[in-house]
Amino acid sequence: MSNARATHLTRRGILAAGGALGLGAVLAACGDDDGKSGGSESTKAAAKSGPWTFKDDRGTTVKLDKTPANIVAFTGVAAALYDYGIEVKGVFGPTTTKDGKADVQAGDMDVSKLTVLGNEWGQFNIEKYAALAPDVLISTMFDSAGTLWYVPEESKAKILKLAPSVGISVYDRQMPASLERMLALAVSLGADEKSAKIAEAKKKFETAAERLRTAAKARPEIKVLAGSASQDIFYVSGSNLSIDLEYFKALGVNIVEPSAKALKASGGWFENLSWENVDKYPADIIVMDDRSATIQPADITEATWKKLPAVKAGQVIARSPEPIVSYDKCTPLLDNLAEAIEKAKKVA
Repeated sequence: MSNARATHLTRRGILAAGGALGLGAVLAACGDDDGKSGGSESTKAAAKSGPWTFKDDRGTTVKLDKTPANIVAFTGVAAALYDYGIEVKGVFGPTTTKDGKADVQAGDMDVSKLTVLGNEWGQFNIEKYAALAPDVLISTMFDSAGTLWYVPEESKAKILKLAPSVGISVYDRQMPASLERMLALAVSLGADEKSAKIAEAKKKFETAAERLRTAAKARPEIKVLAGSASQDIFYVSGSNLSIDLEYFKALGVNIVEPSAKALKASGGWFENLSWENVDKYPADIIVMDDRSATIQPADITEATWKKLPAVKAGQVIARSPEPIVSYDKCTPLLDNLAEAIEKAKKVA
């Protein structure tokens, strides 16, 4: 990372603002660089007529003459809305991988049919955005200041002049709170909250949460470490601030916690470790950042990593620090961790 970029990131406070993370933004800024369209008719209600009002998590109330039709959203938000039958016109944020396939954050959307305004951190094509004649822009927020995720700081004034914005918080709260807010937004946009599909998705989520609670209670000795990999640094996330880790901890999962001093340096999100010190915290299970800006476990060549007890035991699973906030997409995160805890050998 260049010093200029490092300074820029520090000035923005991106580590404090940036999910669980902060890491995805850091890596993207440094240049590390078959769903069907249409959503599900079983969740989609008829388009609402008349005025539209929604109070977002900044406390901002957006009022329009009619329900937004031309929606532009951060990719992960668009993917969540898609699960509720709401489609967007344009997206910004990680949408396609280098080989043109759907990024993990794009969920079930057909990315070939989306107008992508920017696929990496700092990218946002304002001309394309204006051409979409947006009714509303929607993103998540990873801080308490109302910073809209992946809306570039240097051009946000121009962007936010073109349409009202809505922010859904995924900061310092547990997963169910963000799920409820995203569903409320989807319902305001026309999703049918009483549909069988949504009811089933919520029930499956609740069942998965109970499974994880039971697994954690039965095996409190199993230590779970949340990690993320870059070329030079291994990041260990603390359980505060992130909606998934806060929820896992509330369900009783024994999460490895970096020291308060180490976390403070990153605004509370994580501790930076050199690969030489990757064994600082003993763990039985490692949950690894699945975002495309990070190095995935299969591609980590560091000898110190391969010697970790959890790695040697094959007890490494994926984690989504920026989960798609729909019941359908969050349920597997709970089930996968529950299964890992149920089956884990005590190795640390």
